[in-house]
Amino acid sequence: MSCCYHNGVAEKGDPKVNSGGGSGGVSNGYPTSTAPSPKEGAGGVPAGALRTLVVQQTSLDQPRETWSKKMDFLLSVIGYAVDLGNVWRFPYICYQNGGGAFLLPYMLMAVFGGVPLFYMELALGQFHRSGCISIWKHICPIFKGIGFAICIIALYIAFYYNTIMAWALYYLLASFRPTLPWTTCSNPWNTVNCLRYLSTDSNITWTNMSTSPAEEFYTRQVLQVHLSPGLHQLGSVSWQLALCLLFIFTIVYFSIWKGVKTSGKVVWVTATFPYLVLLVLLVRGATLPGAWRGVVFYLKPDWGKLLSTTVWIDAAAQIFFSLGPGFGVLLAFASYNPFHNNCYKDALLTSSVNCLTSFLSGFVIFTVLGYMAEMRKIGVETVAKDAGPSLLFIIYAEAIANMPAATFFAIIFFLMIIMLGLDSTFAGLEGVITAMLDEFPQLLSRRREWFVLGLVCVCYLGALSTLTYGGAFVVKLFEEYATGPAVITVVFLEVIAVSWFYGTSRFCADVHMMLGFSPGLFWRVCWVAICPIFLLFIIVSFLAFPPEVKLFDYVYPPWTTVLGYCIGVSSFICVPAYMVYHLLTAKGTFKQRLLKGITPVPSGPHSDIIITHAV
Repeated sequence: MSCCYHNGVAEKGDPKVNSGGGSGGVSNGYPTSTAPSPKEGAGGVPAGALRTLVVQQTSLDQPRETWSKKMDFLLSVIGYAVDLGNVWRFPYICYQNGGGAFLLPYMLMAVFGGVPLFYMELALGQFHRSGCISIWKHICPIFKGIGFAICIIALYIAFYYNTIMAWALYYLLASFRPTLPWTTCSNPWNTVNCLRYLSTDSNITWTNMSTSPAEEFYTRQVLQVHLSPGLHQLGSVSWQLALCLLFIFTIVYFSIWKGVKTSGKVVWVTATFPYLVLLVLLVRGATLPGAWRGVVFYLKPDWGKLLSTTVWIDAAAQIFFSLGPGFGVLLAFASYNPFHNNCYKDALLTSSVNCLTSFLSGFVIFTVLGYMAEMRKIGVETVAKDAGPSLLFIIYAEAIANMPAATFFAIIFFLMIIMLGLDSTFAGLEGVITAMLDEFPQLLSRRREWFVLGLVCVCYLGALSTLTYGGAFVVKLFEEYATGPAVITVVFLEVIAVSWFYGTSRFCADVHMMLGFSPGLFWRVCWVAICPIFLLFIIVSFLAFPPEVKLFDYVYPPWTTVLGYCIGVSSFICVPAYMVYHLLTAKGTFKQRLLKGITPVPSGPHSDIIITHAV
């Protein structure tokens, strides 16, 4: 227990009491103050005069870990938000939905939906200093199931997301050869349809049956998808990919096993290196013949597309998944911040960096697609027909192979892909780890390394189905159904719980206590009305227009849609299940139980301060 003396009467919200100064720290991470010497008195008041004694209770728990530097936190958030989707999904969605015209709905969705949600999560995590499970007792206890749902969604993401990095690692290892293996048709995995077609090959004609060596390397050597007829028969596990994924998870484990002190150092490399590579590739791409064709195709506005609902749905979904609220990561990262850190400025800075990175990636991708179109003497739209990982592993890989110094560019490109993925994996698993450690501190706090090892092993075992010959089909199924609709629904409930149950006024008062100013009217309106409408719009549009899932030549049969929805519901079911559990186990009448379920337990520095008068 620590104490400090003040003349006169001290208020609970007194900034002197709650200030971030002081050398010590108490269990919830808030600082303590040192009592002045009785001989000196307080502020020159003689010893023995009436003074107010402010007593701050502490517990025997260990102090909460904090970031070593502010930059560690910013790079971790940027590394989490800027992921593989920025490189392949944004450029594809942009050109598909009207090029430069798409930037209008994208910016509107960012300003009114994505950034307010981003800011809200950072502020919640920093004020309550808790992970995504235990934080709910301070907001609205009956919604605690949201935290468990977030953890299950994070596991599903870990099951498939890291497999994409394993593919990139396979490519990286294959790049250390004099001739890149996806440039020739003379390999054991090639078929008779393989055709290396460049503008210099005037005697070769490209037909609809032709396949490029890059496509055959990806589908027949890396994925070996031709050995699986579909999801009903996945085939055996590819041992090469299993070893690649084991190596990826080993890096992940030793980066996060000690907490944010270690992961905060690793992101100095993994979050900054991709920007260096993007700039190198942008300069190289801009100097290629035909690059301008790709840029024009990327940015030429088609204003008529804005009348289509699909464009607005895509803009909303893209900004939401790009910034990434609702995955528990922003709550976890912000919970390790000093109490008075300016998370408002952080939210604006990191979300702006994320959006600008997406825009920059479009130039990196489309300068190269323009070059490919020039080489093959075909339209850019024909080259850019592939979406998702195929854009990187087939089209971009083939373009790199035809550049001078191909080996160098291949190595740095696939290193960039791996590092973009690693940042997001660190963040996603840290969200789960923080949530579980805060919820079960007595059981797990002293066994963090073992818990992280167990979690990484579970993720590796869960990913084995994605390493089979039909593993690419599983990755696509998880990406479309298991995470998207579930996490949007979870965030919708989170906004409702914070804005309507906890109350915007109370939340803004919390922000004022931390930052010294309250969020303005714009933010309040966004949290109460615009963000819920934004999220409901995405949910309804997904249910009304379910995506037609197709990969290569395989069209997903109807039973896979049912399977996908079942996987998605398996995480979301935690929310109503916990509500029922809470109402059944609480004491009192039904009305008393319900009231207890929506009444938050106070948190923050003001809950630990007792004020007494002493002589």
